Amino acid sequence: MRPISAPFPMSRPRRLRRSPAIRALVRETVLSPADLIWPVFVCEGEGRRESIAPMPGVERYSVDLMPGLARRAADLGIPAICLFPCPDPALKTDDCREAWNPDNLSNRATRAIRDAVPGLAVMTDVALDPYNARGHDGIVRDGEVVNDETIEALVRQGLEQARAGADILGPSDMMDGRVGAIRRALEAEGHGAVAILSYAAKYASAFYGPFREAVGAAARLEGDKASYQVDPANSDEALRLVARDLAEGADMVMVKPGLPYLDICRRVKDRFGAPTFAYQVSGEYAMIRAAAQNGWVEGDRVVLESLIAFRRAGCDGVLSYFAPEVAGMLQAG
Repeated sequence: MRPISAPFPMSRPRRLRRSPAIRALVRETVLSPADLIWPVFVCEGEGRRESIAPMPGVERYSVDLMPGLARRAADLGIPAICLFPCPDPALKTDDCREAWNPDNLSNRATRAIRDAVPGLAVMTDVALDPYNARGHDGIVRDGEVVNDETIEALVRQGLEQARAGADILGPSDMMDGRVGAIRRALEAEGHGAVAILSYAAKYASAFYGPFREAVGAAARLEGDKASYQVDPANSDEALRLVARDLAEGADMVMVKPGLPYLDICRRVKDRFGAPTFAYQVSGEYAMIRAAAQNGWVEGDRVVLESLIAFRRAGCDGVLSYFAPEVAGMLQAG
């Protein structure tokens, strides 16, 4: 479609920018609390809140505090919380068996939210890095992250999360074939209603550092994750991975990180039309927060502008640590 425009002065585009009311009438992209998923870190203990040094304003919360967070999310109009556990370091092993413990942090937190606010969607992370003695998303054998053995572990983990009441499973590991294996296992056990939001295009990014500290994996990570996460130079590969995950039974797909990969978000949405999400990751959060705290940018405006960018690029929703404060701003008008 080619736009038709009269010559100046018959056409004056500024007419549609002259007041807040007129700008609102012609605004092309809208951000609402319903577009947000709130990532929440879970820790052991009772009545416990732990600050995360590289993520000012973000904390880890013990399971008993989950109902309060869930009620806050619901009151703000946020439809979903995504849980990320930071277990006791003594539970991190080479076989990652704590990942499928029915009473691990993630599963206890899921049940606590389910009981307190049944209408709030709970998303869980299907990956082994919080439980891995070597900090990787998969099981390590002879220095290599092994694909097929990891899938077996991920299936066990995903099934326990579904049994605990998770609404959405988020496989973030980037092993080949894991979406199909998880989907088949869910169907076989009667969890066909559980959705999969696949981290289909997860890049081997330098923006994840604060997150790894938040889940206690930073100091343990051996090497890097380039053998299973996507090369930041590639975009066609991301489309192939999205196509594969949708064919294997993913209901929604994720691009991660967010702002450095808006071109990928746009290509994914245009090509597949599937529900497309992005993760505004910990490094993105930390940069915006640090700049705002130093007075270098107007924090609230930059946060809102960054989230509008995701929506403009075609994302149906965004995982963002800013979710509760943004939802509060949007409610306040």
